[in-house]
Amino acid sequence: MPDALADVRKWAGQPVIATPIKGGLSHRIARLDTADGQRWLLRVLDPRVAEAGLGIPLDQEIANTLRAAEAGVGPRVLRRMPGSLLLEYLDGTTLDAHGVRTLPGPIAAACRRLHAGPRFVNDFSIFRKLDEFLTLCHTHGLRTPDGYEDRLPVAAEIERALAADPLPTVPCHNDLLPGNFIRCGTEIRIVDYQLSGNNDPAFELGDIAAEAGYDPGLTCRLARAYFGEDDPRLTARVRLNLIMSNLTWSLWFAVHHGLLKEQAAAADFDYDAEAAEKFARAVRDLDDPGFGRLIDDVRGCRTPAAPGSPPPGPGDVPPV
Repeated sequence: MPDALADVRKWAGQPVIATPIKGGLSHRIARLDTADGQRWLLRVLDPRVAEAGLGIPLDQEIANTLRAAEAGVGPRVLRRMPGSLLLEYLDGTTLDAHGVRTLPGPIAAACRRLHAGPRFVNDFSIFRKLDEFLTLCHTHGLRTPDGYEDRLPVAAEIERALAADPLPTVPCHNDLLPGNFIRCGTEIRIVDYQLSGNNDPAFELGDIAAEAGYDPGLTCRLARAYFGEDDPRLTARVRLNLIMSNLTWSLWFAVHHGLLKEQAAAADFDYDAEAAEKFARAVRDLDDPGFGRLIDDVRGCRTPAAPGSPPPGPGDVPPV
């Protein structure tokens, strides 16, 4: 960060005070305050993150950050430097999981703005990312949650179901944990494009729901707010992507902990516990009696319940 900060001070032509901001688990960020009262955000990108497969290449992240700014959702890029970005400081409230659960409408609107903006410079698939992480775990002997590979055939089944009638890809963030949403007045802005790429918009929604702990009913509301209609196929698509979010990102933590030990130690964060928790959530949803109905709904071939069959379980969203 010292080199980037020196570059900013030279560019600004005045004293700049840096205050590190804790939050991200990969790159370093700091709030910058200038002598004349301006405030910016400095984001210093760690090349080891991309090298370990935990983010997209740095040039792609920078390019996508510029395009998200063009869409009016990401912060404006004030200066681009080697391996770092000087960004507009968004003077708002960083959301937590509760905040994301209370704002499905504004969250959906922010996603629509991003998705309607310029396409990103790369594509992204949560299924290929899972394959990539699993290869890294095998190659480096990294620990995965107990029983993880037993669930891979079901992940392949989800991929086949979603691929039967795919949605057009759009520029997606792909990592919308609550802290990447900033509420600025009446609108929601989105930061941190470390895993961005053109993708199925239903993954964006499913990832939001997974990270903020949405229940099935709230996930349905988010899908309705985004797509503007009640469609069981679209809702099921979002819920299946919620499962894939938890299943795949559990390996993100396993890889990060295993390949970036020094950085992981400095973060004061329990990566193993987070991996286990995400995997447990995926297993919960895969084992839910309503899982097969989600597959059927995505394919548009739900079979009517047989006479005398049990009612839908608590994980099921009733027909709309």
